[in-house]
Amino acid sequence: MNYDQILCKRVADVPPSGIRKFFDIVSEMQDVISLSVGEPDFHTPWAYTDAAIYSLRHGHTHYTSNWGLMELRRQIARYEAERFGVEYNPANEILVTVGASEGIDLAMRAIIEPGDEVIVPDPSYVSYMPCISFAGGTCVTVPTCQEDGFKLRPEALQAAITPKTKALILPYPNNPTGAVMRKEDLEAIARVLEGTNILVISDEIYAELTYGDQPHVSFASIPGMWERTVTLNGFSKAFAMTGWRMGYACGPRILMAVMCKIHQYTMLCAPISGQYAALEGLKVGFENGFADVRRMVDAYDRRRRMMVEGLRAAGLKCHEPMGAFYVFPSIRETGLTSQKFCERLLMEKQVAVVPGDAFGSLGEGHIRCSCAASNQNIAEAVKRIGEFVRSL
Repeated sequence: MNYDQILCKRVADVPPSGIRKFFDIVSEMQDVISLSVGEPDFHTPWAYTDAAIYSLRHGHTHYTSNWGLMELRRQIARYEAERFGVEYNPANEILVTVGASEGIDLAMRAIIEPGDEVIVPDPSYVSYMPCISFAGGTCVTVPTCQEDGFKLRPEALQAAITPKTKALILPYPNNPTGAVMRKEDLEAIARVLEGTNILVISDEIYAELTYGDQPHVSFASIPGMWERTVTLNGFSKAFAMTGWRMGYACGPRILMAVMCKIHQYTMLCAPISGQYAALEGLKVGFENGFADVRRMVDAYDRRRRMMVEGLRAAGLKCHEPMGAFYVFPSIRETGLTSQKFCERLLMEKQVAVVPGDAFGSLGEGHIRCSCAASNQNIAEAVKRIGEFVRSL
């Protein structure tokens, strides 16, 4: 068999995830402090897990609607309305997905024709470019920089738009930079998009993880933007449910119907036990003011401040992240590439972080450190990073 003639070239040419490369190395080593994987170190609150177990014991082991449990969709609609001020019809404007990552893939496949361009801020989450490529589109990156707080600037967006532009991915709060877009930032982006036919795919999986006195603003809540926006969110990060793979997509019914069509022919539906766990998470949240979420966010807030202070003390320039649970310091002054810095740090000091170029070419010269680790491990990790930097 000649697999060069069989495999899809646009899929074969996409490199493996730079995050998983280091994760796989770490899994083979002993006594490593890992700040590499973007996964909460909190366990799923027991009430959510208990609801899933209860559903299994009572025979809820069958398919749900392709759209997901109606009761869950109603609670998601309430959540989006009460937390972010955006109204969606649970009958045909909310789709329960297998993690927010499936929502990215569905949105790409629902809109992209060969040759279409999708604009993505650089650096950003590793999955956007591959999903665009898999769907036959072209990824157009727009630079963001530490001096601007890694925000997407309207003039940079305007310069990237061409007649082939089909969509913009708006990934804020951002992985890996921790950047956020405030209301006035989003309004400036909205002014650029007015009068165009460009769709916005707003990845808001870290919506609950913002710090300071300004909460997250959903792009769909900006006047005139609802009809051009697909909002992606889920339960992995703020609800500590990564392994449950529970996400959702919200948007105009015409687009959601096409996304659901792809979903029904591939995934069919999200796992039913996970849907019951997510439903319980929302119910409990509405009853106690989302106390579980606030407890975890408060912990991440303390950890991010500890990490920023420690990395700065180690001699690294470090933007203060106001969202997500990552810190993205510059390592340019060490003279090492991101890859070489991470390899040597792992081998010499047994600390695992992710090279910035895993998130786009403009991530080069940075590393991503996850705050989803204990205070003790963060303190020890930044101590070792400081020792490593001083040894160079």
